[in-house]
Amino acid sequence: MPSQATKVVVIDGGYDTYDTEREVLAPLGAEVVVAPCEGDSRRVIEVAGDADAILVRETPLPTETLQHLERLRAIVRYGVGIDHIDLAYAASRGVAVANVPDYGIEEVSEHALGLLLAIKRRLFQRDAAVRGGRWGDVRSTPIHRTRGSTLGLIGAGRIGSAFLEKARPLGFAKVLVHSRDALPKGTEAADPARICQEADVISLHLPLTPQTHHLIDAQKLASMKPTAILINTARGGLVDEAALAAALEEGRLLGAGLDVFDEEPLPSGNPLRSAPNCILSDHAAWYSEEALQDLQRKAAEEVRRALLGLPLANSVLPRV
Repeated sequence: MPSQATKVVVIDGGYDTYDTEREVLAPLGAEVVVAPCEGDSRRVIEVAGDADAILVRETPLPTETLQHLERLRAIVRYGVGIDHIDLAYAASRGVAVANVPDYGIEEVSEHALGLLLAIKRRLFQRDAAVRGGRWGDVRSTPIHRTRGSTLGLIGAGRIGSAFLEKARPLGFAKVLVHSRDALPKGTEAADPARICQEADVISLHLPLTPQTHHLIDAQKLASMKPTAILINTARGGLVDEAALAAALEEGRLLGAGLDVFDEEPLPSGNPLRSAPNCILSDHAAWYSEEALQDLQRKAAEEVRRALLGLPLANSVLPRV
């Protein structure tokens, strides 16, 4: 009896085509099946029960799901965050797990800078004023110069470092950095508490872990300057959203720019929706047409390496 063909299942849709994945995996004779599950674990088991590899975006992959995927050899995340995948169970099964951390670096860092400038210059308020027939009331919402202020960077990996490179020309006098990575040149090491107390702009570029969950909590928000700006293009769970909304409503913080949230899509009742000088975007910082092409190709290449038994470029598991 001939052996079953190699099967790769894409369990989250969202891309126009999957020609890139099919092209990369065709030499292996792999069938690429696109079967969006929208977080439904029963459907994952149904469509990927005989899969050799899974490509996933947001659908959770806990032990209760993975234990039914008996042929599974690899999981590759379209993107960076892996907190929705049971890594310990995958490791115990010898299932390779990888992400794609080296895409969208320019896009996310540029988006973070865009949020910073829009809040700092109050561009949305000025736009609303002109559209509403108001002109010249700029001093109703004071704006302060960026040059000479302090930038706080929490996380200085690929994206954090790219953001810093883009932000330096604004003329920050001091850059405080908390990171497991090497400190960028011309910066000063500081813990998150000190950064929150001293920085005029705080930009988050950390993964979400049990240790970083709600890193920016009510206490740290209370320690920030009333003229401070918080930017988060990393993971929503880094910030206590209720505490942030309260700080903005009470004028204890100048503004916030957020591309990521604890729950996505952002629920209608989330208080950030009505918080003043708070710019919200729909987890779009990663996107450009070029970044999308990079993401699909890099993810497919990781699947290829896993199926061939080659070392992964971005394994998130220790060797077992």
